[in-house]
Amino acid sequence: MKERLPVWVQDWLGTVLPIGEVLLVLAVAWLLQRLVRAIVRRLVANRGLPLEMATVLRRVSATLIGCAAVLLVLERMGVSGTVLWTAFTGFAAVGAVAFFAAWSVLSNIFCTVLIFSTRPFRLHDHIEILENGEKPGLKGRVADINLIFTTLEEVGADATDQGSVLQVPNSLFFQRTVRRWRGHAVPTRWLPPPPSDADG
Repeated sequence: MKERLPVWVQDWLGTVLPIGEVLLVLAVAWLLQRLVRAIVRRLVANRGLPLEMATVLRRVSATLIGCAAVLLVLERMGVSGTVLWTAFTGFAAVGAVAFFAAWSVLSNIFCTVLIFSTRPFRLHDHIEILENGEKPGLKGRVADINLIFTTLEEVGADATDQGSVLQVPNSLFFQRTVRRWRGHAVPTRWLPPPPSDADG
């Protein structure tokens, strides 16, 4: 069929077909990501899937679909499978060395898994990390939990605390005592004291 076409059309097909295949791969990857997000939203709404787990599922699926799409696009552009496999194994070896060299990263990732499974706190809870017994430490509202850090929005009596965030390594939650308040309400002990009559 292709041989029956004029030569100039055959030349264009050699350029247009790979571009069309790349666009098709990107479109399928985008549709797959939308489908996964819709399924996760439905699981949250109907099956009570925790928001933290939904966030992890969305991030993992986006990473896997993105990597698969990049590999397919590179293959369509003429990069051989041997080159891709060599590059991947080299990258994996470097990543393994880096992860074992930085043991704290592995520790934080493992502690993230424990946080999601044991659920000592959830998103939007107010927590306080105590240094020694009752000595006050880091405190705030849990805004995000990722593989390395938990983000706390500071809420305190000091006006300078308002609007700032803390990036707390996840391993720290298993080395300190954590006090927790559920939900969106700010603990009253964090609020500034009411003005006294002497101030007036």
